[in-house]
Amino acid sequence: MLNGKFNDNTARSLAAAITANRREFLRSATGAVLFGRELFGLTATPSAKQPGNRKIVVVTFGGGARDDETFAPDGQENIPHLLTELIPQASFFSQVVNRGILGHYVATASLTTGVYETFNNFAAVAPDHPTVFEYFRKDLRRPPTDAWVIAPSNGFNRIGESENRSYGAGTGATVILPKRLLAAAAPSGGKAEFSSLLRDNYESGRLNPIVGGNGIDLEKLARLLKLSVQDFVARAQTLTSADELSVFIARHLMRQLAPSLIWITLHDIDVAHCGTFSLYLQAIQRTDQLCGELWKTIQAEPEYAGRTNLFILPDFGRDSDESAGGNGFQHHRTGDIVSRTTWMMALGPGTRENTIVERPVESIDLVPTLGSLLGFDPRLCRGKPLTEVLS
Repeated sequence: MLNGKFNDNTARSLAAAITANRREFLRSATGAVLFGRELFGLTATPSAKQPGNRKIVVVTFGGGARDDETFAPDGQENIPHLLTELIPQASFFSQVVNRGILGHYVATASLTTGVYETFNNFAAVAPDHPTVFEYFRKDLRRPPTDAWVIAPSNGFNRIGESENRSYGAGTGATVILPKRLLAAAAPSGGKAEFSSLLRDNYESGRLNPIVGGNGIDLEKLARLLKLSVQDFVARAQTLTSADELSVFIARHLMRQLAPSLIWITLHDIDVAHCGTFSLYLQAIQRTDQLCGELWKTIQAEPEYAGRTNLFILPDFGRDSDESAGGNGFQHHRTGDIVSRTTWMMALGPGTRENTIVERPVESIDLVPTLGSLLGFDPRLCRGKPLTEVLS
């Protein structure tokens, strides 16, 4: 909840102001006009015919970025790929509200279930409600190889499947934790080479132990992806971030197995908790670049091109500089409107290009939207389908 304050007129006015500012920021950068009209000089033409064998890729930002460092005039240089390559092809939802707990694992779990989960963010527990992966696999009778999660390792080992008795063990996504795999594969005494990649939780500086979950070990993953353990370690040595490692694995997953549902959580931006503004900006820039590269990969892979919807959204935002008790870009402790009012972009067949959607929606609306696109029933979720991407 929003400390009992979200429903008052002041909070609503602030949230509306945020989305209005985002519209103006985009207009100043690209010449965009009002909601519902063509933007960026292109034609908005939704696809009436839905492709067969539809696929979905979801990218979430763990440690969301503020408008100050992204859509605002002074921040736009940090997101050239989102701004000039992806948004012109997307339906951009400028007011996505997160009413839940602002912890990265619990917030991402809420995104996957369509319900605001309430467990301790640092507990090694599964979500209480069925995940999108369980709905997808059970309703459509899909095999384990058709739904995957690639995520940081702080508790995310349990995010692939829930504690719900009607779903649960064996019915969810296979979870890949690149940093855990790298820690296991690094040569003896060589973990110092990967110290920046292996650091897991910037707030506490500790690594959570693996407890249960539907994860996969490195040997099995290497066989599935036709990637040797040695190749995996060698490639990791050339990467500068854990998110680069995650996208590297995602590309191999797409090429070798072509799953229908892939969920990737990028987490480099959470370096903001260290309090170094330059590292926070570098992480935003890297995340922007990786999103652009991922969309290009989708368009280049025969199994994905022309049939894949990509959704990109932060799990939540960060504190504003004016929030009492906050630390600005560094944390998300206050639960203020800036922390809770984020955005989402949807690309791919059936979505209207060059469109800004200004009406308030909620982060839990993602799951029922995916259900409508893929043809499963997320019967226990509490969000509502986003009709703007279902035309």
